[in-house]
Amino acid sequence: MLSRISKRTWFTFFALAAVMLLLSGCSSTTHPVSMDQLANGNFWQRNVVYYFSLTLENFAKWFGGEYGIAILLMVVIVRTIILPLTLKQYRSSKAMQALQPELAKIKEKNKDNPQKQQEETMKLFQQHKVNPLAGCLPLLVQMPIFIALYNSIYMNENIREHTFLWLQLGEKDPYYVLPVLAAITTFVQSKMMQSQQKAMPAMQGIMMIFPVLIFVMALSFPAALPLYWIFSNIYTIVQNYFLYVRTSTKGKESVPAK
Repeated sequence: MLSRISKRTWFTFFALAAVMLLLSGCSSTTHPVSMDQLANGNFWQRNVVYYFSLTLENFAKWFGGEYGIAILLMVVIVRTIILPLTLKQYRSSKAMQALQPELAKIKEKNKDNPQKQQEETMKLFQQHKVNPLAGCLPLLVQMPIFIALYNSIYMNENIREHTFLWLQLGEKDPYYVLPVLAAITTFVQSKMMQSQQKAMPAMQGIMMIFPVLIFVMALSFPAALPLYWIFSNIYTIVQNYFLYVRTSTKGKESVPAK
């Protein structure tokens, strides 16, 4: 049973990565377009990306045309809206961790009988009302939101032409500051999650690949995208501090799955 869960976890990761690359990095529109073009684009562009871009435009007007601040505000709002999903994923992860000693006993007791091991594992999950794959569901729900936000930044010609701090948001960072910061913040949030998922070595390995991937992609992407990653990572780091670090230091019990 556990091996099946591991395989499904890997499959889910690669499936989500493929979807992310297809809809964001390999989008049919990889050049900046106007709001009118988005409004008359394909189904995804006119019904989803257009409204995210329109929101960014309005936010920028509030701050005197500063798209860098508009991106920050958009990240904070979107991440806060999906916070309940993140909490659900957190509870599922903590519930699985709490069951690891019992799962280890079942595995040892029935190491010569895989069928019995699977039956006992399922009984344990049912007894504690734990779905081992529940942690993947919030990820699936969040993915379209993040891809839409990603596309709204990548495609918007106004953002591409804007200057924020030392950056031309439509050009690569000439000093490589953003790629480094994006990789560092990704590494920090990955380590914070890794420290709470010691029973999942496969996922630990995957999480440690992300900083390298983010750094490589940020080297060639317009500055607006690594800026978005950095803002999102900082939000996640603060969120994980309260979910993982602060909870651990206070010695609180694991949050039960609901």
